[in-house]
Amino acid sequence: MKKLIFATNNQHKLQEINAILGNQFQVLSLAEIDFHDDIPETSPTIKENAIQKARYIFDLTTENCFADDTGLEVAALDGRPGVFSARYAGAKASYQDNVDKLLVEMKDKQDRNACFKTVIALFWEEQLHLFEGKICGQILMQPTGKGGFGYDPVFVPDGYQQSFAEMPAELKNKISHRALATQKLISFLQKQ
Repeated sequence: MKKLIFATNNQHKLQEINAILGNQFQVLSLAEIDFHDDIPETSPTIKENAIQKARYIFDLTTENCFADDTGLEVAALDGRPGVFSARYAGAKASYQDNVDKLLVEMKDKQDRNACFKTVIALFWEEQLHLFEGKICGQILMQPTGKGGFGYDPVFVPDGYQQSFAEMPAELKNKISHRALATQKLISFLQKQ
């Protein structure tokens, strides 16, 4: 079984990635490698943040590792929150705080188009590889559903009637931005 470090402290992301990867890989969390600090996220783009986080852990451990960064890009907000999605309402904001801020900013907007984008940066045998997943949809007027995390209660992907938070986890984990990027990661790893 291939071993990988996932450079995240986010338990929701870890659960989602493990559900997508199944038992093909042994994914170690930062806690499992006894790393409990925050990883710097100071880059101006989702892609560069993913690379920065993966490089930080690779430089520390010299082990095969990957990191992801995800952002919600809303057309009517000129792509915001984007790279600031996790801290849109402030550095210590909760998921609900971020959703609330988004909905206030979208209150009078007719264009509800948005896309979730995930970039995974993988350091495999000292080489950097990038994988992107993107899914577009609409921002709802109010949250619906109890599942998922982050902006899931206000995002309905194109071609579906439910928000990510209303969907069964198995469905979300097949169609989401993170799933699409992870499938590309898996395809790469299976060839190694």
